Amino acid sequence: MSTLLVKNLQALVSCDGQDRVYQGVNLYCVDGLIRSIGPEAPAADRVIDGTGLLCYPGLVNTHHHLYQVFSRNLPQVQNLELFDWLTALYQVWKGLNEDTVRLSSLVGMGELMKNGCTTVFDHHYVFPQGAGDLIGAQWAAAEQLGVRMHFSRGSMDRSQKDGGLPPDAVVQTVDEILRDSIDLIDRWQDNSFQSMHRIALAPCSPFSVSADLLRESARLARAYHVRLHTHLCETLDEERFTLETTGLRPLAYMETLGWVGSDVWYAHGIHFNDEELQLLAQTGTGVCHCPISNMKLSSGIARIPEMLSLGVPVGLGVDGSASNDGSNLLEELRVCYLLHRLNSSDRAPSGYDLLKLATIGSARLLGREDEIGSLEVGKCADFFLVDARRLELVGACRDPKSVLATVGLKGPVDYTVVNGRVTVDKGRLVSADEEKLVWKAEREVNRYLSAL
Repeated sequence: MSTLLVKNLQALVSCDGQDRVYQGVNLYCVDGLIRSIGPEAPAADRVIDGTGLLCYPGLVNTHHHLYQVFSRNLPQVQNLELFDWLTALYQVWKGLNEDTVRLSSLVGMGELMKNGCTTVFDHHYVFPQGAGDLIGAQWAAAEQLGVRMHFSRGSMDRSQKDGGLPPDAVVQTVDEILRDSIDLIDRWQDNSFQSMHRIALAPCSPFSVSADLLRESARLARAYHVRLHTHLCETLDEERFTLETTGLRPLAYMETLGWVGSDVWYAHGIHFNDEELQLLAQTGTGVCHCPISNMKLSSGIARIPEMLSLGVPVGLGVDGSASNDGSNLLEELRVCYLLHRLNSSDRAPSGYDLLKLATIGSARLLGREDEIGSLEVGKCADFFLVDARRLELVGACRDPKSVLATVGLKGPVDYTVVNGRVTVDKGRLVSADEEKLVWKAEREVNRYLSAL
C-alpha cells in the first residue's frame, strides 16, 4: 500500500458538482485514490507540507500532437494558415521515427506536467513507412514520466494524388489502418478504473481521409468500445472542401458517417452554425477548444459561450506544439479567458468556468469524469499544488477558483501528482534528468530537421 498526505492546504478547489472550495484541509491518498479531504492526518509514506499551497484537480489535455514539438517556431511556416502550413510541414513530419516520437513525447509531456497536467491525449496520425512502433515509443515516454496517457490511432488514406494534403509517404490503405487499429486496441485499451492508458480511433480530418475510412473507423470503435476523435470545422477552407466534394457542411457530412454521439469529440469546432450547435448538444458530441492554436493559424474563434449555454461537452487542449509552440494548459487557460472576454464581454466564461473546462470538462470528453477531473473521495489522486506565496501571486488568491485564468501562473507549478505519485517536485520532473533530456532532444531535432 502506498500513501500520500498533503497537510494544511491553504485552499483546495475541488471542481466537483457543488463547486466546493475547502480551506485548511488535509488531502490523504491511498494507492492512487483519494481517501479523505478534511481534518484527518494519518501517517503516510510521503508527507507534503501544504501550508500556503493551493490544490487543484490535474489538468486534462484533450488534443495534442506531441511529435510536432520538434517542428515549432520554424520561420518557413510562421505566417501560413492551416492548409499551406500542413503542406509545408508534412515534408518534415514524413521523417519521423521511434526516437523522434519518444523524445518529443518526453519534452511535450514533461512541459505539460510541469504546468499541472496529469492526463494527456495525443492525436498521432503520421505513420511513415518503416518508422517503427510509434505508439509504443509514446508509452515508453509516458511510463517514464508517470503521466496518465490516452493514445490515438490516427490515420490518413487520402494523399496529394487523391486530392488531399499529405504526401504518399505518410498515408496507408483503409485495410492497413483498420488492421493496425485492432492490434493497438488489443494492446493498449485498458478500461479498468484508474487505468493509466487508453486509446481512441482518430482519422485525421475530412480533407485527408476518405469516407470509407471515417465510416469503418466509427464501426470499429463502437464494436471495440473505444472513443472517436478528429479535427472538424477548424477553418473555412475545410468547409469549402466538404461542400465542394460532398455537397454537405462538415458536421452534416460526419453525421452521415456515424460521427456524432457521446463517444465522439472534435478538435477546434470553430465554424459551427446555430443548428449545428444544437445537434452537438442534443447528441452529447464534444468539442476540444484550442484557443492559442486557433489564433496562431488565424483560424477563428470558437463559439464557446454558446456551446456552454447549450450544454455542449467542451474541454481544453493545447493542440500541436507547431501550431501553438508550447505545451502549457495553464497558459491556454489564461489566453482562453482573455480571448473570450475580448470577443464576448459579459457573456464570456468566468475564470472558474475555464478551470472546469480544463479539468472535469476535459475528463468528460475522454469518458472519465467518474475517475478524474475533480477532487472527490474515491476518485484518482491526480492534482497539482501552487504556492500562493510566490511574488507573482501577491494579493491575487482571494479567489483561488479563478486566479489561474484571470491572473495566470508565471513559472511551473510546485508539485504535480498523478495516481498518488509525485511526478513534479518543486517545479522539476521527478523521473527525468531535464538537462540530459534537453541535450538528447536537441541532438535529435538537429538530425530530424536536417531535411530543411
